[in-house]
Amino acid sequence: MAAFKLNGLVVEAEKGDTILDVARFYGFPIPTLCHMEGLSPYGACRLCVVEIGEGPQARLVTSCTYPIQEGLVVRTASERVVKARKMILELLLASCPQSKTIQDLAAAHEVRRQRFKQEYEDCILCGLCTRMCEEQMMAKAIGFRARGERRTIGTPFDLRSEECRLCGGCIYVCPACQLRCTYTQPEKAICGGCANLSPPCVEKEQFHDMMCYMDPCVACEITKEK
Repeated sequence: MAAFKLNGLVVEAEKGDTILDVARFYGFPIPTLCHMEGLSPYGACRLCVVEIGEGPQARLVTSCTYPIQEGLVVRTASERVVKARKMILELLLASCPQSKTIQDLAAAHEVRRQRFKQEYEDCILCGLCTRMCEEQMMAKAIGFRARGERRTIGTPFDLRSEECRLCGGCIYVCPACQLRCTYTQPEKAICGGCANLSPPCVEKEQFHDMMCYMDPCVACEITKEK
């Protein structure tokens, strides 16, 4: 067993457990997109970052891949962590603005604007699909190709893989494919309507570029009922 501080609370856990596992066990929420129980940790989305250490030595690490250590000091929601997560969510929204999973996470973390150029891509390179295919379906039909900005996921040489059984496991775990937002102008603003927040139209005076993309509009439907 190893004892360490988690948000000021002294806790114990088995050596080899990750910060994410222990934090969730003790009820401290940490958002993730590339992590799933039953698959190996990957640390691609960076949403699960936490702050470890104290003073000038403190740094951000991915909680899904960082094992606990005796005497470790962990903060899961410090100001530095919150800022980093919001920036990461903005970048993810720029890559895949119509993912409802990412939209809901952004709304839950109070991200109201997306400041980066929209790319309208369908992949955030989280690696869930490749790990599902290899570790659960035992197929290895898809994998990563190239590096840097040319990095993609697919079959070798873009040919139909004989190993693929068309099980759909890759689509099932994909945060971009699970659910899609249906708003028509993602470059305008972040909707947040699906997260059961206050109606977007209420904020029009404060955020002039905010628009309600829900059809029908939740606020309008409520008004009709009254």
